[in-house]
Amino acid sequence: MTEKKTMLSVAEALDFLLSSINGKTLIRDIETIPTQDAYNRILAVPQFSQLNVPPMDNTHMDGYAVRAADCVSGQARLRVAQRIPAGQTGQYLHPGTAARIFTGAMIPDGADAVVMQEQCQADGDHVVIQHCPQAGEWIRRQGEDIRAGAEILPAGTRLRGQELGLAASVGLAQLPVLRRPKVAVFFTGDELTMPGEALKPGAIYNSNRFTLTGLLQHLGCNMTDFGIVPDTLSATRDTLRQAAQEHDLIITSGGVSVGEEDHIRPAVEAEGRLNMWQIAVKPGKPLVFGEVGQAFFLGLPGNPVSSYITFQLFVRPFLLRLQGVTKVMPQTFSMRADFDWLKPDRRNEFLRARVNVQGGLDVFPNQSSGVLTSTVWGDGLVDVPPSQAIHSGDLVRFIPFSAF
Repeated sequence: MTEKKTMLSVAEALDFLLSSINGKTLIRDIETIPTQDAYNRILAVPQFSQLNVPPMDNTHMDGYAVRAADCVSGQARLRVAQRIPAGQTGQYLHPGTAARIFTGAMIPDGADAVVMQEQCQADGDHVVIQHCPQAGEWIRRQGEDIRAGAEILPAGTRLRGQELGLAASVGLAQLPVLRRPKVAVFFTGDELTMPGEALKPGAIYNSNRFTLTGLLQHLGCNMTDFGIVPDTLSATRDTLRQAAQEHDLIITSGGVSVGEEDHIRPAVEAEGRLNMWQIAVKPGKPLVFGEVGQAFFLGLPGNPVSSYITFQLFVRPFLLRLQGVTKVMPQTFSMRADFDWLKPDRRNEFLRARVNVQGGLDVFPNQSSGVLTSTVWGDGLVDVPPSQAIHSGDLVRFIPFSAF
């Protein structure tokens, strides 16, 4: 069978990865933590509101609470009978009177509208209402945002600032979240050198270590970095065994091809099980997925752009699904290409691109898998289907980096 026929499409590979996570391997350990500390965590149990939000009818803005029927003239002069700041309760509003009221304050019984202060003229202990309000004007009704008993956050929600604010708005001081994924990483290649060390002839700095650990931190993982592992089968196997003991996922970078110094594939086969190893993606292609002991394994390519893109396309959704997140794919947009791509690859390509001032997309001039500059220059990726040319003016699928 030829290499072309054995390669999985991006969609097939992703489906295979996600379907490999079942009830036995899904993270289920729950911890309850303060809501304020739950940013970027995954909600374990659906959350319901025990109260209405807002809890009472209140005013949208500063002004005067009135009876709409008292103001039909457009120049009604009413006695200001009370003053109601936010957090205080007013008295019953009698006909022919108004209440000075401030944003968020409770609407007094008897009032059915609020007139903004810009449409009013104070006159001693009276006010002239220079507007004909409709009943309900500028009043936020009890429960118009959330009704008591409603589900506000489903299980599997990745908690951002807005979700934490929503939880706080119904009085939830603590939230049940899944424990963080435990991820082990290591890097293969005798040529790899850490920044701060002198480069020997033929050596390169290990950029992937910083890229991948940064991406894992962004996803909120508990991470163990085993560092750079010597390019030998025995060292690779030893590290795999150590990493498999207390981690949910092992990630490596480099050594996943078929050269004599590429030991990841045989090491995984010796210590566990290999499920797939070539994807019809550019940059990328060599990607190892398997299991070692109780841990999943994902081996990424060594080229820096390939490593970055395969992490975003495969590792990120895998880690999210491992925690029960249902919506794991990034949001995409249809945008205009302001470039020509006339020699497409037979693989699914992901071009580094950025948005120009005309609202279209430009691509980085060098799309090599070793040009990490393109990921900093760009705003996202253009998803180019296999063998599909692009002409300037075509609509293309764009995945912004901010969606990851």
